[in-house]
Amino acid sequence: MPFELKILHSINQIEARSWNNLCGLDYPFLRHEFLLALEESGCTTKKTGWQVSHITVYQQESLVCIMPMYQKTNSNGEYVFDWDWADAYARNHLNYYPKLLTAIPFSPCYGPRIASKIELCKVLPFIVEQLKSICREYGFSGWHGLFHSANENKQLAAQQLLTRQGLQYHWHNQQYRSFEHYLSSFTSRKRKNIKRERRIVTEQQVTIHTVEGPEIDPFLLEEFYHCYQLTYLKRDRQGYLNIEFFALLLKSLASHIVLFVAKHQHKTVACAWCFKNTDPEDAVLYGRYWGSLDDFDNLHFETCYYKGLEYCIEHNIQRFDPGAQGEHKIQRGFEPIITYSSHYIAHPEFSLAIADFLERETQAIQDYKPQLESLLPFKKAT
Repeated sequence: MPFELKILHSINQIEARSWNNLCGLDYPFLRHEFLLALEESGCTTKKTGWQVSHITVYQQESLVCIMPMYQKTNSNGEYVFDWDWADAYARNHLNYYPKLLTAIPFSPCYGPRIASKIELCKVLPFIVEQLKSICREYGFSGWHGLFHSANENKQLAAQQLLTRQGLQYHWHNQQYRSFEHYLSSFTSRKRKNIKRERRIVTEQQVTIHTVEGPEIDPFLLEEFYHCYQLTYLKRDRQGYLNIEFFALLLKSLASHIVLFVAKHQHKTVACAWCFKNTDPEDAVLYGRYWGSLDDFDNLHFETCYYKGLEYCIEHNIQRFDPGAQGEHKIQRGFEPIITYSSHYIAHPEFSLAIADFLERETQAIQDYKPQLESLLPFKKAT
């Protein structure tokens, strides 16, 4: 039976129940409420370079597939870096922007990007052909899908789309009973380093409190946001997200939110905002937004990593995704994992050039990953 594709220029054009019935309620970043908060707060608009163009697919007037998508006029907030590709286009007097992008804005957390009630192998050929047609008709340089699940990437690669690999560092729970039990899996020297870092935070009279989403009041939200924005201002720019976005999340997705709050002399000095999914079979904590007012030794490690690890162990959470980049995470027990993105480049010559680049980049990543794994702090199996 034939498919019909419709593009939504606001997620409000579809009922939350219809959207969430397809994507489920466990993974917070694909939920209607999360994407709506981005839109209603003004974080994803044409002005910010994130113009909403979500894809919905119908079969006999029944919704069978959804895929978030944006028209992008920049590459800000994506975390799969293609500025060099844009520069190459510009040097050849071609336009790289606008482009089409399927991603979770400002959130480099891998996971599902396509929700479908029918097999992907049956609906993806239709979606890909439609994307190519849209690029040709409206002058988009191509389509990019970021941080797909491995299965989605495999299905997209079968449609002759280019694959790009990346590296992140995730922690996996091996049924640890406590943080001390976790540290017992480290070599002696690495274990002492972690204990020393945590002791330094305590000696500075800093305490960390865990606050679940429903307990975050407006005053604490203001404190968090002040920390978040000040950290970005130290890098001479504003944070991508505004306080309205976070306030909307607290109204609609509070059960998915965990905030680690650092205090010094009763004053909030740093915060780490995390999300958690609610799938008991695949529980994950996602470290997303961090900010601090003052410089305290090792406070970032304590607030963003160690308290998150303790939380995962206490709540039997199986994986901790602390965010993009950061080889320093390896010595704290975060293992290198491969991430995937998919790309359609409309320009034939540039498609060939980028394919060649990706082949060499992929080989470099495959060679580098075992080197990183050799730096993990765990005791060698005997």
